[in-house]
Amino acid sequence: MFKQIICITVAAGLAGCATTTQESANLTKTVSVTVLESSLAQQQTDLMQAMDESKKSQSLAITSLSKQITALEQKLAPEKQIVPVVPDCPASPLGGKFILGSVEKVFVEEVKANFNTRIDTGAESSSLDARNIILFERDGKQWVRYDVFTLGEKAPAQTFESKVERFIRIKQDADSQADRRPVIHAHLQIGKYTAETDLNLVDRSHLDFPLLLGRKFMQDIAVVDVGQTYIHGKKKPAPAPVSDK
Repeated sequence: MFKQIICITVAAGLAGCATTTQESANLTKTVSVTVLESSLAQQQTDLMQAMDESKKSQSLAITSLSKQITALEQKLAPEKQIVPVVPDCPASPLGGKFILGSVEKVFVEEVKANFNTRIDTGAESSSLDARNIILFERDGKQWVRYDVFTLGEKAPAQTFESKVERFIRIKQDADSQADRRPVIHAHLQIGKYTAETDLNLVDRSHLDFPLLLGRKFMQDIAVVDVGQTYIHGKKKPAPAPVSDK
C-alpha cells in the first residue's frame, strides 16, 4: 500500500514538472517573437531616418552644385554691353537731293570737257554753247554737227556730232522772234554725282558761261544754294590714248 502511494506521488510530481516545462517553453517563444518584432521595427525606423538624411544631403549637394554652375556660367559669359538707343532723326528736307552752288564745274561726257556752268533756277531748259551748227541726216535720223571750245576760246574749237532728240523754240524776250534749237541728250558729272539731261545747242558767246543748267535738270535731283559757288570739285577729262605710230 505504501509503495502504491509513493508511486502515485512520484507520478504526480513528474506530471507537474512536465506541465511547467511546456509553459516555460511557450513563454520563451512568445518573448523571442516580441523582441524580434521590436528589433525589426527599430531597424525599419533607423533605415527610414537614414534614407531621409541621405535625401537631404543629396538635395543640399545638388543645390550647392547648381550655385557653382551658375557662378561659373556668369564668369564665362561675355559682359553685357548697354547700347544706347539712338532716336530717329527727322527726315531731311532735301529728300536725298544734292546741293548745287549758283556756279559749278560740270563735265559733259559727249564733248569730254569741263565747263564753268551757271545753275539758273529762272531758266526752264539747259543749253550748251555751240558754234557752226549744221543739221544733216544719218540713217534716216536727224543729226547735228557743231563746234565747241572745250579748252576755252583762245584754243581751237573741236567738232562733234550728235543725234538730235527734238527741236525746241525759245523766246528770249517779248519783242524777239522764237529761236528754234536742236536738242541733244548729254551725260553730266558734277563732283561725285552723275546725271543725264537734254541740252539745246545755241551760240552763247555773248554770255559769261558756256553751259547753263535750268529747272528741268534740277527737278527731283538737286537744290541750289545761291550763296555758294563751286561746291563740287572738277572732273578731269580722260587723257587721249597714245598712238603706237
